[in-house]
Parts: sequence; C-alpha cells; structure tokens
Amino acid sequence: MIVITFLYIYLLYGVINNIKMIKNNAIFSDPDLNSDIEKNAKHKLIEKGAILIKPGDDIIFIPIVLKGSIRIIRQDEDGQEVFLYHLYPGQTCAMSLTCCQSGKKSMIKAIAEIDSEILQIPVRLSENWFKYPEWKAYISSNYNNRFAELLQVIDLIAFSNMDKQLLHYLEERSKALNTRVLELTHQEIADELHAHREAISRLLRVMEQKKLVKLGRNNIEVLIA
Repeated sequence: MIVITFLYIYLLYGVINNIKMIKNNAIFSDPDLNSDIEKNAKHKLIEKGAILIKPGDDIIFIPIVLKGSIRIIRQDEDGQEVFLYHLYPGQTCAMSLTCCQSGKKSMIKAIAEIDSEILQIPVRLSENWFKYPEWKAYISSNYNNRFAELLQVIDLIAFSNMDKQLLHYLEERSKALNTRVLELTHQEIADELHAHREAISRLLRVMEQKKLVKLGRNNIEVLIA
C-alpha cells in the first residue's frame, strides 16, 4: 500500500511539474494559443547526446526547444552525414515541419548537444493552430531563419574550401556547447562534414599553426572569438 501511494504521488508530481513547465514557456503571449499548448503539448527532458529523432522515423510531434540546444544533421541511406544547424531555445526545426506537412518520414537526425528540454507539439494540431496569428508568424519566422542557415551551409559546401567549412563547424559547436574546448575526435568531425579523417586532421594541424585552434587528446580548443 505504501509503495502504491508513493508511486501515485510520484506520478502526480510528474504531471503537475509537466503542466508547470508548459505554462512557464515564454515563447507565446496569446492566451488561447498557450491554453491549447498546455492541454496538448508534452514536456520532455533530453540528456546530452541522446537522439531525439532519426532518418526514417515517423514525425508525430513538432519539437520546440525550451532549454539547451539540439544539433540537426542530414543523414543519407548509407549513413553519411552533413551538419546543418543548431536549434536554440524558442526555435523549432523547419525540416520536421516540412516532413510532417508533406506526410514524409524524417530526413534528419536530431541530437541533444547538451542536456535540453523541449515541448512536443502533436503534428495533427499544427495546421489547426494557423488560426492563431502568433503561431502562424512563429512557423513562418522559423522557416525563414532555418532556410537562411541552410543556404549558408550550401554556400560553404559549394563555394568554400573545406577549411572554412571546418572552422564554421567548430564555431557552431562551440557556441551550442557554450565552451571553447570541444570533446571531439577527428573522426567524429569527419563524419559530420562528410570528409576523410586524414583531411580533417591535416586541416586542424594547419589551423593550429595559424593559432585558430589548439589541439589536445580527443579535444580541440577554439581560440578565435
């Protein structure tokens, strides 16, 4: 009986805490929209390194970041990867929006860069909420911002040398992790930049000579601002 009572209290606390976290979101000001979010959204904690969604998954919710950062990676059928962008508090993933609206499965992998918190908005409600001007503006703004970030990645791949891609990648990871010291192997970087490890190692040594980075054992310190 004591165990059952304890479990009931624990579950009740979890529900109350979930509602409190949803209520405390400072993203939207429309009371009707916030009421709908409170009724239908789920609050989820994601540990650092956990995969939120991967290619081929059905998209049943739209993630809105409340705390932390989420790294978005494009992964093809052969498992080759390309880093796209990060999601920060208040942001959502345009790729997820595109897939859910077209009825397609996920084409990206989303990984928690650090311990993070998100709101999970059921896909079935996202289009209905366009009746709220604030939701419509929010989705449009996220589309535009993520599209601009994707264009930057495309420009780096198409028109820049690998050293600029690498520097951009290190700067973005440093910003997302809020640290200059990145616990990364050369192979991990190569995988997410769709490059050979030897090429990444060679470029990092050149960057170290230019005092852009400082190389350690399985870590890289970004020296530029």
